[in-house]
Amino acid sequence: MKRVVLFFVALTAIATLSSCGGRVQKQPAVEKTYKIMTVESADRTLKTGYSATINGCQTVEIRPQVSGMITEILINEGDFVSKGQVLFVIDQTPYKAAYEIAQANVKSAEASLATAQLILDSNKELFAQDVVSEFDLMTSRNDLAEAEARLALARAEEINATNNLSYTEVRSPVNGVASMIPYRVGALVSSNINMPLVTVSDDSEVYAYFSMAENTMLDMIQQYGSLREAMREMPEVELVMSNGQTYKHKGHIDAISGTISATTGAVSLRASFPNRQRLLRDGGSGQVVIPSVLKDAIVIPQAATYELQERIFVYKVVDGKAVSSQIKVMAQNNGVEYIVTEGLEVGDVIVAEGAGLVREGAVIKTAEQVAAEKAAAEQAAQALADSLSVVNE
Repeated sequence: MKRVVLFFVALTAIATLSSCGGRVQKQPAVEKTYKIMTVESADRTLKTGYSATINGCQTVEIRPQVSGMITEILINEGDFVSKGQVLFVIDQTPYKAAYEIAQANVKSAEASLATAQLILDSNKELFAQDVVSEFDLMTSRNDLAEAEARLALARAEEINATNNLSYTEVRSPVNGVASMIPYRVGALVSSNINMPLVTVSDDSEVYAYFSMAENTMLDMIQQYGSLREAMREMPEVELVMSNGQTYKHKGHIDAISGTISATTGAVSLRASFPNRQRLLRDGGSGQVVIPSVLKDAIVIPQAATYELQERIFVYKVVDGKAVSSQIKVMAQNNGVEYIVTEGLEVGDVIVAEGAGLVREGAVIKTAEQVAAEKAAAEQAAQALADSLSVVNE
């Protein structure tokens, strides 16, 4: 009777066990595991980049104020120039002559005025003695007024001649860097030339101009209360240069357009950056990066989501099974995580990876659970094998 019982036990175990050299082995079972996570709140700083054009804080096109031939060019292209420095000299000969004529006219008018004053003074005495008529007295007064007017005109012409002569020396109105020069000595120039003599850009500070979508601007206004508060409270911004490197000095947004472009639906903004090393140049390009600081936000990995008809879902783990749930996220993200605005709460448990491969109602076992079940099965199998070994003996 004892042999029959042992044979029945052996038949029961043979479906799951095999004996080889006295040791019993369990066939490995393939079981799918999932990585899950508990939703928590965290602080995040998201960065959004906007294409920008770079300009010096003051860029001036230098044009001549008088006509003439360029006789001297006193700078090299790309030189740093100072405010008031002479850059070009235009032929001064005709303007010096006009200045000397104006000076002579002033002296002549002064002499005529002095003569008219003498005649008036004399006629006053003679009129008192009834030597001259009142008509003669009034005429001498009018002659004096005319002499004063001629002197004023001569002095105005002298000032004009002086200015024209000074304009033959073309000076820089600002500190900055000179552009390329399209003209050479001997070129005839005037105030109506198409191209400026040179462009001087003051780039000790640069402005980065960029555009922002209207809805993003409205979000910013609602966040800070007003445009003025937004400019004052917004964190410092960064500049990614055209070579992909981040500029080492941070800047700040100091101007926001009061109107929205009818063609693009965007708002123009300006960020200023210090440029003491002259690394950035007028006319350059880059990307202004604006950080957004979020406090106590619900953050989940993008791998924990899947999309269906432009909607985003996650799988919540409810009673050990996968339950799909739609969520809403911020459009702004770091490419790895989503900031959830609706659909999840702190403490929810979700599938953290491979959400697109999960099926509704699937049993969710973590790697720890599977390992624990496997260890328990191996222990049971080993216990059975040990009992069989004792019986065989």
